[in-house]
Amino acid sequence: MGILGRKNTDETATAAADTAVTPEPAALTGDYTIDPAHSTFGFVARHAMVTNVKGKFNDFTGSLHLDGTEPSKSSATIDITMESIDTGSADRDGHLKSADFFKTDEFPTMTFRSTSAEALGGDDYRITGDLTILGVTKPLSIDLEFNGAAKDPFGNERVGFEGKAEILRSAWGLTWNAALETGGVLVSDKIKLNFDISAIKNA
Repeated sequence: MGILGRKNTDETATAAADTAVTPEPAALTGDYTIDPAHSTFGFVARHAMVTNVKGKFNDFTGSLHLDGTEPSKSSATIDITMESIDTGSADRDGHLKSADFFKTDEFPTMTFRSTSAEALGGDDYRITGDLTILGVTKPLSIDLEFNGAAKDPFGNERVGFEGKAEILRSAWGLTWNAALETGGVLVSDKIKLNFDISAIKNA
């Protein structure tokens, strides 16, 4: 049945206790607020051609509208504070905030505004929208897996998604680099994006 609902079978009935129990699709329709304490917006970049550097943004807000009956009517809005970038290195974070990369003094926010959504089958979905970085807006498609829904101990109705996407940072004007003596460049153009999203249904 997919998003927003899964068929009741003997197999799902005997699933592990930590598996989210998903109600009927119509029950999931509504507006949700992304919970920053239980969500992650991260990225991975290739460094010096030999290793991956991982990072995330610690300050963001976002909202979802889910339509359990017609997933194509679902939507998402995300605003990320660029000063909150965190790669585990203060020096590297400072460089990323500088004029070489994100110019956070001039462009403090990265935004995503969805324009379409589609069901891919099972629990897989794709949401497409406009990603704005450095004042440049380009389309971005994010593949999502629906992890289920549950009511937490505080009475909040939650849904969970995992997502991934890839971008070429140069398309948004992020072109700084340095050549390596052995060939290649210091920072990859291709950036992998990863998302873990927990969202609470609005009252």
